[in-house]
Amino acid sequence: MKKILCVILGLLCILTSCKKDSINIVEKSETNIVEDGSDDVSSETFVKSISVVFSNSENAVVTGTDSTFLVTIDGNQVTIVYSGDEQVQYNLSGTTGNGFFKLYSAKKQALALSDLSLANSNGAAINVQGAMDSPNSGKRTFIVLNGTNSVADGASYTQTPSGEDEKGAIFGEGKLVFSGNGSLTVTATGKSGIVSDDYVRFMASPSISVTSSAGHGVRAKDSVIVSDGTLNITVSANMKKGISSDAVVRIDGGTTTIAVSGNAAYDSDSKSYSGSAGIKADGRFEINGGSLAITNSGTGGKGISGNAEGFFKGGTVTVATTGTNYTSGSVSAKGIKFDGNLVFSGALVSVSCKSDEGIESKGTITVSDGVVYSYSAADDAINSASDFTISGGYVCGYAVKNDGLDANGDFYISGGTVYAIGASSPEVAIDANTEEQHKLYVQGGTIIAIGGLERGSSLTQTCYQSSSWAQNTWYNLSIGTKNIAFKTPQSGGSGLVVSGNSTPELTSGVTVSGGTTYFEGILIVDGSVNGGESVSLSSYTSESGGGPGGNQGGGPGGNTPPNGRF
Repeated sequence: MKKILCVILGLLCILTSCKKDSINIVEKSETNIVEDGSDDVSSETFVKSISVVFSNSENAVVTGTDSTFLVTIDGNQVTIVYSGDEQVQYNLSGTTGNGFFKLYSAKKQALALSDLSLANSNGAAINVQGAMDSPNSGKRTFIVLNGTNSVADGASYTQTPSGEDEKGAIFGEGKLVFSGNGSLTVTATGKSGIVSDDYVRFMASPSISVTSSAGHGVRAKDSVIVSDGTLNITVSANMKKGISSDAVVRIDGGTTTIAVSGNAAYDSDSKSYSGSAGIKADGRFEINGGSLAITNSGTGGKGISGNAEGFFKGGTVTVATTGTNYTSGSVSAKGIKFDGNLVFSGALVSVSCKSDEGIESKGTITVSDGVVYSYSAADDAINSASDFTISGGYVCGYAVKNDGLDANGDFYISGGTVYAIGASSPEVAIDANTEEQHKLYVQGGTIIAIGGLERGSSLTQTCYQSSSWAQNTWYNLSIGTKNIAFKTPQSGGSGLVVSGNSTPELTSGVTVSGGTTYFEGILIVDGSVNGGESVSLSSYTSESGGGPGGNQGGGPGGNTPPNGRF
């Protein structure tokens, strides 16, 4: 039965109805409303508090309203049109399998979810629109989680008014900012899980799980920002993404886990084939802290994909793609793939890829700090379409069938610790595009290369080679007082090349304990090394390199890099 409920209560009732909530409700005279404030809900003031209680056995009950609220209740389907000038907190609780909460408002507001279980069989469970006369003017909505909460959409969206958006189980025209100490489970079977036509941000410190079998996990037009909390996303629909943004995806903290299994397919909208991804950023991707773990088992599925630049400044990133390439539409199942430049300056990154390149940039790749490990069972471990620069950090490219580290432009190594494993000739451990008159420039750093270096390299820092190497064996490279133990692969290219800032010593068949472990356990720095046999090393020249050839550079003290590099 449809009825209109308008209840006018005094300030005493308002204060009583929200007593259990953590958001401050103050007297009207103490209000300090800031239209474009921060994303910290604790800095906001909410003058009015509205209670919405859902029930499987009765109609929903709404209390705390006044003449500025138009409330429509049809069973447990609640629509509120707010025309006032003050910020409002809506307290949602109760349980229903056939209801929704829909809000029209031109102001910032908070939705406090307290042990809410809300499912809508015909569309979104929570739908925050803009003002009734201007639906696209949505403001920031704080969603504060208390206790255990769950929301779910329906398999079909049959109640969406003409001209309105309704894109997921939780949808907002404006910003959606999640916080609180509770949990939230979002189940999407009709469209995406959480969607904003502005941005979505996750603050301290809720636990949120999103499962979508029809759309994306979390989607925003402007940006998706993870600042804190725990975010678990599972997406199984073809072509869909765990996190998708038309602009920015930024990870600053918290724990984010994404599992994707959807395959590539033909997209009738773009008239092209598209694959799934753990994260897809049409603009900038950036991680500054926290942890991010992505798995993708879909055909043509990627871990992280970006149309612009990617910045790995801090935090921990693990990516595993186990699907095959989608050959019909030439959609590759890469680990990390960006159309712009990739910059690694402090993050701990580990990538495993079954069917294609582990890490690829269509621009340049720069590593100055952090740890970057990439394994590929089928193609290059790390590939740059332009220049590749390593000046610091720890970098490992382990390729079973192709080059370990590959630059289609020039390759510069001036610092850091580099462990590269390539396949047999013509593939090499570290490759530069000599066919187009580019070079590998070795001017510093510590280098271990199984499979050798690209022929024609400029070796300002002296490199050495062993006549042979044993498979699946622990070696120790001593450079001055530093010990670097590394385990060789079970197969790989011919030749073992090492280099450092002083004459190295190499020992095979050692045992190692302690130290700091890198690259999934195949390299240990400053461990306690025992046993083994000394390995004879000889000077390595650019003519000794593998690959198809190209310009023949000099040996140590060879050609000067172009453009004044280094």
